[in-house]
Amino acid sequence: MKLYAPWEKAFKRVSTPFEHFLHAQTTTGVVLMFMTLLALILANSPMTESYVHFFHTKVDFTVGSWELSHTIHHWINDGLMAIFFFIIGLEIKREVLVGELSNIRVAILPIMAAIGGMIFPALIYYGINAGTQGVGGWGIPMATDIAFAISALVLLGKRVPPALVTFLVALAIVDDLGAVLVIALFYTEQIHMLPLALAGGMFLVLVLFNRFGIHMILPYFVVGLIMWFFMLESGIHATIAGVIAALAIPSKPKRSPANFRKDAKSLLDEYESYPIDENEGMNERQKAILIKLKDNINEIGTPAARLEHDLHLPVALIIIPLFALANAGIAIDFSSISTTIMTPVSMGIIAGLILGKVFGIFGVAWLAIKLKIASLPHGSSMNQVFGVAFLGGIGFTMSIFVADLAFLNTPELIFQAKVGILAASLFAGLFGYSWLRFVAKSK
Repeated sequence: MKLYAPWEKAFKRVSTPFEHFLHAQTTTGVVLMFMTLLALILANSPMTESYVHFFHTKVDFTVGSWELSHTIHHWINDGLMAIFFFIIGLEIKREVLVGELSNIRVAILPIMAAIGGMIFPALIYYGINAGTQGVGGWGIPMATDIAFAISALVLLGKRVPPALVTFLVALAIVDDLGAVLVIALFYTEQIHMLPLALAGGMFLVLVLFNRFGIHMILPYFVVGLIMWFFMLESGIHATIAGVIAALAIPSKPKRSPANFRKDAKSLLDEYESYPIDENEGMNERQKAILIKLKDNINEIGTPAARLEHDLHLPVALIIIPLFALANAGIAIDFSSISTTIMTPVSMGIIAGLILGKVFGIFGVAWLAIKLKIASLPHGSSMNQVFGVAFLGGIGFTMSIFVADLAFLNTPELIFQAKVGILAASLFAGLFGYSWLRFVAKSK
């Protein structure tokens, strides 16, 4: 009898795109937690100097007199993170076209909750930091880390209804869109019009590729890479190129689903008509049939779906962990940690990510339900929405990203921001998880 390891059974299981998305986010959350702890250990160990020196090492690309030179830290934040933002763009597009945001009656609650969860934290932070040097960091507590938040909810298993998981996913997607807009509109210091116009030209080329029915990935990759470079030179954060490029990726199949079923059945019938020799294997005609079947499968799939599926694990296992390793390492002086947390920047972030998210997400959701503008996620209770609002306070990845932009060239404020982000995210995650596990009950 053939025995299978448990993970082999998991790989054999057929998952929907949404289930695959949840699995990828949970994987990201676990790896992200490990790399964050590693970064903190390295930053507070005898290896601190080597750790800092490594990420400040310059990597240059030179062609003749032209040179592009940045530190490893910069390449991760501006280069690799563009792929992360590309995935965000694909997720936003999928949710709007066929996901939870495609039906306005279902989408209205997470959309309103997400908007409340961005406005309230920003207002609370601004109120605490008004008139101080750190006032520009108002965008930091607006973000929710989708990987950590979803990981915490998925770990609860059947204690939370599926509709509540879907609600958090939709909320986090809208939150990501808000973060992208904030970065593009408010955290750009100086705009150079010629590179920006050239980046716009590259986006137009991508749109034309889509309109002409080009489904090959390579042309989009080459033009998208050129657009990223022009965006980098324009002064607008280069990662925005990832989101914009994702919008141009085709989301419609090349082959009709109805024709695919008919053609696939015909090909499989022809394949089975040939005798199979266990010693010699398939004949040449059978191999040709399988190649044709594979081509048909690729044509019924969409480039957007293929890219989202293929890039999720590399982003989850390489890019986001590298970002955490490069950015989460802060040297903590425990004798002065209480003083750091009491600074306006840290307090603004902590209050924004905890109180602001709860007031924004839970408060707006409660009001929308009471006014009958929206309805509760199926099978859930307001108690559970309260717990989800706390999970929305896990800022981490996007909050750290915005902090680096908001306090560019101000290491002291970046340090205060990261202490606030880590403290708030830890409390929000633990409290939200505990509330959903031990207090909140399904409807």
